[in-house]
Amino acid sequence: MGASRTLHLSPQIVLAGASRLLRCLPRGVAVKCSMAANTVKVAAAQMSSTNDLMTNFETCCLTKEAAAAGVKLICFPENFSFIGAKEGESLKIAESLDGPIMQRYCSLARDAKTWLSLGGFQEKSFDDGHICNTHVLIDDSGNIRNKYQKIHLFDVDVPGNMVYKEGSFTTPGSDIIVEDSPAGRLGLTVCYDLRFPEIYQELRFQHQAQVLLVPSAFTKVTGEAHWEILLRARAIETQCYVIAAAQTGKHSENRESYGDSLIIDPWGRIIARLPDRLSTGIAVADIDLSLIESVRARMPISEHRRPDIYRRSA
Repeated sequence: MGASRTLHLSPQIVLAGASRLLRCLPRGVAVKCSMAANTVKVAAAQMSSTNDLMTNFETCCLTKEAAAAGVKLICFPENFSFIGAKEGESLKIAESLDGPIMQRYCSLARDAKTWLSLGGFQEKSFDDGHICNTHVLIDDSGNIRNKYQKIHLFDVDVPGNMVYKEGSFTTPGSDIIVEDSPAGRLGLTVCYDLRFPEIYQELRFQHQAQVLLVPSAFTKVTGEAHWEILLRARAIETQCYVIAAAQTGKHSENRESYGDSLIIDPWGRIIARLPDRLSTGIAVADIDLSLIESVRARMPISEHRRPDIYRRSA
């Protein structure tokens, strides 16, 4: 792996390598710059979605500037396209993946010639009273390559905050999903899944994931307490890169997200984040698949695991 360093940039500038000005981004970019060969540039977006579909889409058009800077995979947070201000709004706007909302994002990926990770999307479920919280992966031709429906639903009374009952209107998924991409083999998850290490163990050791995607909308309370430490733990214990795109700030009078989009390497080091966890922008870093191989060779936990014992009945 070649020499690398982190640049602390003004909110308007993206650099390639250590010196060349590529493009001015309107809302902020933090970049991990690397001289290593055979790397792939990826990005984690940070945004404050509302119940305005078009405004949210316009924010996601940061894709075009990031792609122009060489980013091959851009990850957006949970509820990237819509966060309701009132109960029931998400059910009203829910669509199938071939509906106009998702097709607009497919066109964005195709026009920018980059892959998009979009999760979760309010996908229509089996009846009008439920949706699926769906993480959608779109390739650089604008085709939906795969989807993951969130397994672990956020039914929690957050201390000092509010009560969330995602399970009252969301159908849980039941499948673990990986997909090959220019940035390696991706393991798809959504937000609250982060608290369940078993799914990440399955993605790494049963499905050979190399990069774990964790689009999220953590609450301010839970984010302050657990966001970074959980993400770094998942990276360390699986020896995978982790890309965690985050919602941030106030979405409405009664909902606020923590923010702090992060990209973490297989050794648990944070290699990209925005300087302000409440700003809108994109954190960019290089993924080096040879680093994954190196970390796994030096710390061969896959050879030392004992699932035969872990899963033994009492």
